Order: sequence, then C-alpha cells, then structure tokens
Amino acid sequence: MVGNLHTYTATVTWTGNRGSGTTGYRDYDRAVRVEADGKPRLDLSADPTFRGDRTKWNPEELLLIALSQCHLLSYLHVAVRNRVVVVDYADTPHGEMATEGIGGRFIGVVLRPVVTITDPAQADLALRLHHDAAQACFIGASVNFPVTHEPRVVIK
Repeated sequence: MVGNLHTYTATVTWTGNRGSGTTGYRDYDRAVRVEADGKPRLDLSADPTFRGDRTKWNPEELLLIALSQCHLLSYLHVAVRNRVVVVDYADTPHGEMATEGIGGRFIGVVLRPVVTITDPAQADLALRLHHDAAQACFIGASVNFPVTHEPRVVIK
C-alpha cells in the first residue's frame, strides 16, 4: 500500500556528442545537462575513471551527497521533535563502489556527521538521534547497500 505519493521530474540531456556520436568509446564526451523548473542548471559528467570531467559532479558523488543531505535533513527534523538545539552540522561522507565487468555497484556508504549542539546534557541524546534520522531518511531507505554512521557531537 502506498501512502502519500510524491513525484519528482527533471530533464537529463546528454550534451557530449562531438559530431560522430558513439562511434567509439573515446569519441564522445560524458557531458550531461540537468534542468528542472525553477532551479539552476547542473552540468554533470562521469567519474574521471570512466573518461569524465573531474571538474563536474558525477552520479556516484551525487548519490553520496543525496544520502548525506537526506540524513542531515532527517536529523534536523528529529532534533526539533526532541528539543535538541543544533547550531551546526557538517558531514564528510565516504562511499565505496566495486566494479566488475561492464557494471558495478555501491557496496557501502559511511556518513560522518559532526553535530554541534548547545546543551551538554543532551550529548547522548544527540548521538542517539542519528538512529531515528536513519529510519526517517527516504534516500537511505531506498538503497540496497549499507549506510552506516560515525557521528560526533560538539558542544558550543
């Protein structure tokens, strides 16, 4: 059974045809343009390992960012519900992808959020809330690999 249904759309366009299309693996650019109404355009590419442009975001990085941002937003939500005042939040997520043949898959992501709170008495609660945030994160619930957390709490 489906609860409330939310839909998302974007236009994803390959812009890397150098004139000869995909006549050879080295003959085309991995450039991609993403557009959605009311949002800035994104110019993306493949990972440099796969002949992409290292100055542009790639799908693997975007997945990592989506997991991190979803956890962050879910964490802020559960913090408010538990009256924990968060004044800063930063994460340095790390993902691992294994390739085999022509494909591959992510095998794990570790989120390393550092949450700054104001009340030292809430430090343990602030750490425990990462479990609730993980349960609430839509993106984390949608992937088929482990997303683990190594949170730290800082008191300001």
